[in-house]
Amino acid sequence: MLERIVFVLCLLPVLSAELCKPDAPGAYKVRLSIRTALGDNAYNWNKNEMFLFKAAMAYAMSNHTGKEYSVSNINVCKETLRVSFWFVVTSPDDPSTPVGKELVEAAVSKSRHRINSAFLLSDSTLEFVGIYPTLAAPVAPDTPPWLIAFGVVIGLVGAGIVFLLVSTVVEKKRRKKKKAEEKEEDEEARVKTVENGSTSDGIYNTTFSDEDRFTEM
Repeated sequence: MLERIVFVLCLLPVLSAELCKPDAPGAYKVRLSIRTALGDNAYNWNKNEMFLFKAAMAYAMSNHTGKEYSVSNINVCKETLRVSFWFVVTSPDDPSTPVGKELVEAAVSKSRHRINSAFLLSDSTLEFVGIYPTLAAPVAPDTPPWLIAFGVVIGLVGAGIVFLLVSTVVEKKRRKKKKAEEKEEDEEARVKTVENGSTSDGIYNTTFSDEDRFTEM
């Protein structure tokens, strides 16, 4: 029995190396941009962070399939200092069999936010090459779109009516003011005419007076 356990433990790394290699069936590449995302608060990538990644992937697979996955089902290879690596998920029932790509992609997309949060990253700084996050369902507005459009149209019509009423009132005031000014000008002209006429009637013509005096003599 002990010999079998030792044999299995020795066989697992070999199987992992065979299953996990670039462009192998079911293999995915991961790129992390920790420095870009966190700047001076960036943390160092180490074996503990890798263990966290495996645990997060095991959670995502368990959450999606309902089966119990563990970190031993997440095989990692080709790790680089710039924090990139490849991984393959194996079946909990048979560690030598990789899980189908459809299941892995669906599990990652479903738990993408939880995986990102574990590393304080986002979709752009924790990249699963070839796997895209599930788009969030569109938020349905509380007010129906047709009612919004109707309100906009009614608002425009109301604004047009108010504009017409205001412009009509302003135009009436303008005309009234113009008539008042014209009437005032006419009154001033009439007063000046009357004053000029009264002055002419009061002028004493000395020429006729002198002629009358010489005639009498």
